[in-house]
Amino acid sequence: MNEKFFDLKKEKQDRMINASLKIFALHGYRHASTDDIVREASISKGLLFHYFGSKLGTYHFVFDYSVRYMSLELKTAVNPGEKNLFEILRQAEYGKMTAMRRYPYMQQFLNESMHEDVSEALLSVEEKRNELSALYEKILSQADLSRIPASIDPQKLIRLIDYTVKGLMTSRFQDSSFQAEMLYAEIKDYIDLIEKMTENCKIQL
Repeated sequence: MNEKFFDLKKEKQDRMINASLKIFALHGYRHASTDDIVREASISKGLLFHYFGSKLGTYHFVFDYSVRYMSLELKTAVNPGEKNLFEILRQAEYGKMTAMRRYPYMQQFLNESMHEDVSEALLSVEEKRNELSALYEKILSQADLSRIPASIDPQKLIRLIDYTVKGLMTSRFQDSSFQAEMLYAEIKDYIDLIEKMTENCKIQL
């Protein structure tokens, strides 16, 4: 990547980043087109290639940028002393929401990249994929899982919430109703509901 990219005005940087995130999130690496990216960003293909070199270079950059940006927001949002699993998850989702205020397709792009099957794309971002996964694991490891009723598998509970969050996000993008704050409020409602259901299991026991 040409480091002079960061000399561009921030508005133009974000326009190029957001266009790339959107096209890769919606179509995956294989079917994403640089023609679609430049059309979405309202720039020339020559400009895109000047800074990123190729489609692969663009993908590598936006993935690296997304991991760095999302990691910063998560570290800022999640209190390292928090032990309640549900509060940790609420804080993590708030961090994601903060990132998506500026880059609406960032989390969707990161989610889709976990299912990427094109070898050159996978090899290009392999190290960063592991970095983000390690951060999520570190955040979740804060939780005191002894608070979860013995009748509930904590890992299945975490996966249930993860599937719910991803489903809500996909649904909001599909019906063109995405707003970061509204999505966060909806996700928070579901986490609150699952927390109450978990507490009820504990009371019944």
